[in-house]
Amino acid sequence: MFAIFSRRLRRLTSIVAVAALLLGGSLPAARATTTATSSILVTATVLQACIVVALPMVFGNYDPTSATPTNGSTTLVVTCTLGTPYNVGLSTGSGTGATVASRKMTFGSNTLNYSLYSDSGHSTVWGPTIGTNTVAATSTGLPTTYNVYGQIPAQQAASTGAYTDSVTVTVTYWADWAADPCASLPIAVRFFWASRCWHVRLAPALPAI
Repeated sequence: MFAIFSRRLRRLTSIVAVAALLLGGSLPAARATTTATSSILVTATVLQACIVVALPMVFGNYDPTSATPTNGSTTLVVTCTLGTPYNVGLSTGSGTGATVASRKMTFGSNTLNYSLYSDSGHSTVWGPTIGTNTVAATSTGLPTTYNVYGQIPAQQAASTGAYTDSVTVTVTYWADWAADPCASLPIAVRFFWASRCWHVRLAPALPAI
């Protein structure tokens, strides 16, 4: 019993001694915190680019004995980088001898004349020449829909058949770079005009049926 009491007394004495040391001694001073900083440079380059989607133009049936022209229409959807100026042009088509004013659908060796317009009144022909007969705009960054209006003149001497043509839609847009503005573009799709580098983006051919 005495041995147990002695051990407990020694343990208590040790605890009291440690407590006295802590209370009587000085605690370590609190350390001041410091920081080191740096920064991450975050960069991204937004490219000027355009895409275009063209839907077919289907005139349907044409009656060569009718005195009324046959009308048709379709749509193009152009999407470009915000703020990009661009022009939308339509080729004369694949018919031999076709012009902007009179395109030609073909069936074998037979032809059927028609025209494409940018207005519903069929007064402004839509062609491929920038500044003359293309449609110009500056992108809002959102898809923009354009209507294409077609008309087949009445009373043409055309043989019975299913006539077709293929019109290429071209979106030409200004690629603005500080150094050589055309250097990064393939030669086949670039040209420099009016102090600007123009980059051409083609849509799948627009068939006239």
